[in-house]
Order: sequence, then structure tokens, then C-alpha cells
Amino acid sequence: MRFTRLALSGYCLTTIFSISAFAQGTAADYRRAAELKDKTLALVADLPDAATWIDGTSRFWYRKAVKGGAQFFVVDAKYPAVKMPLFDHEKLAAALSKLDGEPRTALNLPFATFTLGPDQNLQFQSAEYRYRCSIVDYTCQKTNFNDRNAQGGRADQPVASPDGKWEALIRNYNVFLRPKGNDKAAVPLSYDGSEGNAYTAGFLVWAPDSQKLAAYRVLPGYHRKIQYVQSTPPDQEQPKYITREYPKPGDAVDVPQPVLFDVARRKQTIVKNALFPNPYSISRAAWRKDSRAFTFEYNQRGHQAFSLIEVDASNGVARAIVDEEAKTYFHYYSKKYRFDVNDGREVIWASERDGWNHLYLYDGVSGRVKNQITKGEWVVRGVDKVDEKNRQIWFRAGGMTAGIDPYYTHLYRVNFDGTGLKAFTEGNATHATSFSSDGTYFVDTYSRIDTPPVSVLRRVADGGTVAEIERGDIAALKASGWHAPDVFVAKGRDGATDIWGIIHKPSNFNPAKKYPVIEYIYAGPHDSFVPKTFRAYDAMQSLAEIGFVVVQIDGMGTSNRSKAFHDVSWKNLADAGFPDRILWHKAAAAKFAWYDISKVGIYGHSAGGQNSLAALLFHPEFYKVAVSSCGCHDNRMDKISWNEQFMSWPLGPEYIACSNAENASKLQGKLLLSVGELDTNVDPASTMQVVAALIKANKTFDLIVLPNTGHSTGGVYGDRKRYDFFVHHILGVEPPDWNKQGEILGSLADR
Repeated sequence: MRFTRLALSGYCLTTIFSISAFAQGTAADYRRAAELKDKTLALVADLPDAATWIDGTSRFWYRKAVKGGAQFFVVDAKYPAVKMPLFDHEKLAAALSKLDGEPRTALNLPFATFTLGPDQNLQFQSAEYRYRCSIVDYTCQKTNFNDRNAQGGRADQPVASPDGKWEALIRNYNVFLRPKGNDKAAVPLSYDGSEGNAYTAGFLVWAPDSQKLAAYRVLPGYHRKIQYVQSTPPDQEQPKYITREYPKPGDAVDVPQPVLFDVARRKQTIVKNALFPNPYSISRAAWRKDSRAFTFEYNQRGHQAFSLIEVDASNGVARAIVDEEAKTYFHYYSKKYRFDVNDGREVIWASERDGWNHLYLYDGVSGRVKNQITKGEWVVRGVDKVDEKNRQIWFRAGGMTAGIDPYYTHLYRVNFDGTGLKAFTEGNATHATSFSSDGTYFVDTYSRIDTPPVSVLRRVADGGTVAEIERGDIAALKASGWHAPDVFVAKGRDGATDIWGIIHKPSNFNPAKKYPVIEYIYAGPHDSFVPKTFRAYDAMQSLAEIGFVVVQIDGMGTSNRSKAFHDVSWKNLADAGFPDRILWHKAAAAKFAWYDISKVGIYGHSAGGQNSLAALLFHPEFYKVAVSSCGCHDNRMDKISWNEQFMSWPLGPEYIACSNAENASKLQGKLLLSVGELDTNVDPASTMQVVAALIKANKTFDLIVLPNTGHSTGGVYGDRKRYDFFVHHILGVEPPDWNKQGEILGSLADR
């Protein structure tokens, strides 16, 4: 969409950034908000993303923001002064345009990251399709993303042994063996598979010696399906009906049973499940290199126990190498880490058992902890490299340096025994690091919210700088009057813990004026969300242009701090860190005279949609206006994986206590709900059940149902409706009459 430019479009950006005479919530404010992104991004240059090394080479590529969009460059670490385009951007854009029928330009390709194979084929994916493009002859293909095969092959695709002599396959729900290509000689290895308890091709894994085979027989759980009505399909008048498999909390899950086959003796051994009796999931088998055993990871239903299991290939006996238990939850989505040393004789394992996420060294034979590798009131955020020969680990951590934002990550090295801890990055910024496949170099890309990124090539041996690759240039942006969001820190509910957040002010900010506050919220416990890297533009800034200050905060219950900080969310997603957020707002109001919390607004999407409505239901004394899109308003209605992780299993009264639908009668304040009728991420019924409960309670609210739309805030229309809602209910003025004015605004936010 485009909008008709009025007289305001004649202002230069410097003038726009310095205007302070506009009344809040006017058409001019909307117009300035709509123009802000393009005008801001046009003034930055040479902003690099993190680097990606090309396997088996000394080369790496990176994406760099340039005027008008972005380009991809490649550098050879042996000749770092030479930077070349990774491919012909014009030719690739033309190939994709031809394939999709949509115009593409060299500076606005439809991907920010991809994989590049040795065959010079570049692969990336969208929500629906997987793309494969040759950067030799610039031909492209795409396949439906949902058509991908399970790892290990379909039922009609045999899995070859490493020596190439045999093939394992599934036939009539059982495992069969045949000499390669000789189907007439196929013989069954199992007889216990059935339609309701079948072996699965995706779990067939050969031992490296080709003498043994690991398989899973899977007892199916309840495969719940959601029905959708696509009311306005683009290719026909009549609605379409769509079905999607969607397991929910409490549903029976598939139960895999590991089975060992001795191929030479045609012997089957059922692995006894005493150590893994109640699985939420069991990972695919992974064989030891010497074929002595295979391992899998067992996540117990309820996410409070997690084990590393090893199965002896000689007799099928299982033992636990690692048994991880938590009183709340074991956060396996992002904090689990395992590295097998010397083919499993030792194991490096991550755990929060001492209250902080740290690394431990296990004896892989006895299963005992040899030593804790890292320790302290800080968190390991990820492992970049393990050097088995020198027994060293390169890892990222946050919170180790006093006086620096604890969410900033820095690179460190430590010995397996916990000695020799050494920092390899420095400064008050957050670092992303990437190691070459030969372990000789790493690229360090660092920035913070008010400082553009710098990319440096460094030596692994001593951390010394080889060359500066890129340095972001925002001189023109700063000359225009642009300013970064303000970082603000206040104490949380315990009076001791720092809560971090940012404040976006309008570009025509006047400290003598009062600005109502709007909070953007996403309080999912799987991560932390306040930006820590440089962004020349953020969608929150466009909303601020209308006449607000817009903030984002990481309260207790989110990740990347201590275990106690994180555990606030356990069986308690309705909390969403609100006690900390409210104190943060009050501290900001006490410090800044322009920070007006007399009528605070809040908005969020998905889990943030649940959070924003919960603000009005559970904290109406503080939050007065909320916009909620595609919210998972009742954790019993949302996907099983995410919700059972934090709300636990079996389903208890906590699910009702946290439900927006069950608590809808408590609504105070002004509420706008929106939902996409084809939302495959969060069941749209979750929103409609809130609607039904609000109607039953005779509550007043607004609702937008977005036809032919998925898990979305509604695009330009949804953005404008959110702006209008806050302008009307917080600023107390009528938004522009868009129907009468006939203007179509451009993109107001970055989708």
C-alpha cells in the first residue's frame, strides 16, 4: 500500500526530527510515523550482521545493510582486505522474480540468512516454501515446506548401511532387511509392529560397523486436528476448509520404544524402559563411533526430568549417563547443551542445578560428575567451540562483568577442569562470534542499542585482531537528529534484582511536555526480548511518533538470568513479570517528569497477546488500555510443546488461574482483540473463547477478525487500528477520519 504525500513530505528529515509543534495523534503524526522507517534506514550504511563460515574453507560471508537495502559479501580470512559480493545479486533477484512472479530487487532479496552447500546451491525458506538456487547458473526451484520427508527416509525409502551392503526399510509396520537393491531377498527383522504400534522409518539408524541397527516402535498418542474455514480464498468465491494436526496440553503423546537389532544374528532386543517410563520425547538414536552403544535423550512428560541414556549394543541394556532433575522445569529448548568427548568417554553438559546455567564435565563411563567447569553468579549463554585436543571450551556468557548489562554476551575460554578462564571480547557491548571450521579464526561482531555494529576478524590462538571487516556508519543518521532508545534500570519485586528495559521517545520529543506511556510486551519464558543490538529503526519508534513514549521490559519469569529469576514463570504465566514491570514504570515516572503513567497502554502478539489482555484482567489498577493480537489466552488451547514446558503436566488448577478466558469477567479498561482466521500457530478458538466469555459477562470491547490471515497483527490495517485505539482511549482525541480523508497509509511497522 501507498499513501498520498501531502505538503509534509516536502520537509527534509532534519526538519522532521526537530518538529515539536504538532499536536499528538494528528494526521501529520501518523504520516511522520509511516515515513520514519524508510527515511531512517536511508541514512545508515555498512551495518554488518554476524558472519557465517563456509565449511572446509577459510572464507566467510555476511549480510550488510547498504543504502536501499542489503547485500551479501564474502571474505577470505587469508586476504581480509578483499571483500567481494557473494553472488550476483541482480541475477538472483531476476531468477526469484521469474519463479514467484513477484518483483525482486538486488538489494531486497527475500532472505536474511541461508545455507550454502559445496555444490554452490543456496537454500532458504519462507513460511510455506523451501527454495534452492544455484549461484552458478542462477536457476531456482521451490518445494512446499510441508512436503519434506522425515529424517532417515519414508516407508518406501530404504536406509542404506554405512558399508553399502544392506538396506533397512519399513514394510507392513515392521523392520525388514535386504541386500542392497535386492527386494526379493528382503527378510523381516521384527514381527511385533502393527498399525497401532508401528516402526518408523525416520528412526532407523545404522551402527557405523553396519552390524547393528537402532529403531523405534511408536505407540501413537492422540493426534488432535484443528479445522479452519478460509472465508475469502483468493482463487475462488466459496470458502475452503483446512485441517491441521495440532496437539494440545494434556493430549496423549506418541511413545517411542527403542529396539536394538543384531543384523548378523537377526536378533531383536527390546530395550527395557525403566529409565524412561513416561516420555514427552525421546531423541533419535545416535551411535558411538566404535558401535559399542547408541545414545538418546529422554525428556520426561512435565519437563522436570531429562536424561542422557546409553544402550549397550552387545545386550540392549540401558543406563543413564546423566540424570537431570528440577523442582520446576528443565528448560531444554534453549539451555540444554551436550558434547560427547572421546566418543562419549566424557560428556560436557549444561545445567542450572546450582541456580545459574553452567557447564559440567561428566565421566561417560561411570556417570559421575568429574568437575563443574564454569561457576559463578552469571550464565553460560551458549558454547561456540570445543577443542578436545587441548581440552578447552569456547563459550558465550552474560553477567560476568560488574557494571555491564547482564544480557550482553561476551566470548570466553576455559579448560575442561575449570581453570584458565579467559575473556576474548571486551567493552560495554554484546558480541556475536563465529569460528572457522579449522579453528584458526573467529569473527567478532559487536554492537549495542546506541552503537552501530563492528565486525572484526580475530585469531583463535590469542584473540588478537587480524583485520577490521566492517564498521557501521550512522553519521548521517545522527546528524538528522535521530536518537537511540534510552536504557533504564530499576529494582524488581524483591527490591534487589535489576530489571532492564528501554524507552522510545518521539523524534519531536519535548521534555517540557507529558507523554503517555505504552508498553510493548512479550513475556515468553523461553528467552529475553529487550533489544541489545543496534537497530536504526524499530516499529516501537513509529508508534512513539504518534505522541507516546513506548517501552519494552524484561521482567522476572523471562530467561537468561538466574534460575530463580526464570522460575517465577513456572505454572504462573499470568504473572508475566507484571510486579516488576509496574515498579519499573513507577521508578521511571519518579525520575522523568515527562513520563506519564496516569493511563498506561499495553500491546502484544501471540504470548504477548496473552500478556497484554492479562494486564487488564489482573492489574487494572495500573494498565488501562490494551491491544491484543492472536493471543494464546488459555494455555490449554495452545500448542503442547510450549505450554506444558512452563505450565507443567498433568494439567492442574494453574491452567484455569492463568486463563484469560476463565478470568474474562474481571475485565476493566479498554480492550481491542484481533485474530487471524487461519492462525496455525495459536488456535483462533483461543481468542473466540475469550470473546464468548466477555459477551457472557456483558463486557464492552472491540474485536477484529482478519479473513484469510494467519498468525499476524493484521499488517498495515492492524497497525493503524492499534494506533487509532491508543489515540482515542489514551490521548483522548479522535483519530483522523481515514474514510473521509481517502488516504492510504504506507507501512507503519516492521512486520
